Amino acid sequence: MIQFDPMASGPQRSASPPTDSLERLTAEVHACHRCPRLVEWREAGAADPPRRFRRDAYWGRPVAGFGDPAARLAIVGLAPAAHGANRTGRMFTGDRSGDWLYAALHRAGYASQPDSQHRDDGLRLRDAYITAVVRCAPPANKPRPVERDNCLTYLVRELQLLRHCNTVVSLGAFAWDGTLRALRGLGAEIPRPKPRFGHGAKTTVGRWTLLGSYHPSQQNTFTGRLTEAMLDDVFARARVLAR
Repeated sequence: MIQFDPMASGPQRSASPPTDSLERLTAEVHACHRCPRLVEWREAGAADPPRRFRRDAYWGRPVAGFGDPAARLAIVGLAPAAHGANRTGRMFTGDRSGDWLYAALHRAGYASQPDSQHRDDGLRLRDAYITAVVRCAPPANKPRPVERDNCLTYLVRELQLLRHCNTVVSLGAFAWDGTLRALRGLGAEIPRPKPRFGHGAKTTVGRWTLLGSYHPSQQNTFTGRLTEAMLDDVFARARVLAR
């Protein structure tokens, strides 16, 4: 299996069309300055981190997707965390949400290890690819509509380049809405009325099956709104659907 790692140096093979590739997309994401507010916020967070992270070299740039380029399953989040992926440079890496997500992916057989602390920790995904609607950490974890729209082209291209992907798990209502927008951007017809988000919600859009899950944020996991069993059930369903 060829693993797509946005941090890796050297050429990597891809099944993508010659006019575009995950490598080219990653380079564009990393260089993006489309949203002045997000650029200022991500760089300010990197320049003045909390005491517990002051020895870390912050990534402080937009974060690209990560995983298996032949994945049948895509997982879409909201945006990088200010002191998670904005620090480590890899989606859902170095924060509590990532602890929950990668542990669940490991139990489901998608991840090579149950934790994700830094981008050189050896983690590999099998048949799964992780990305987000917005690529920079937003203030208060709330991107503005224009910032979402600026980033949406990246998600559209990513889903197009993941040619084997037929199932998407959206983590939270924002990711659910963003995924529907991206699929519409790929020419898929969105059902009417528009499918509503909920944990365990399911809809079919074009060739993709979309599943909803509560986001593994501390707000949801600490309160019991999202449990390990609930997250495991989503990925068990996703594996069956992706086949």
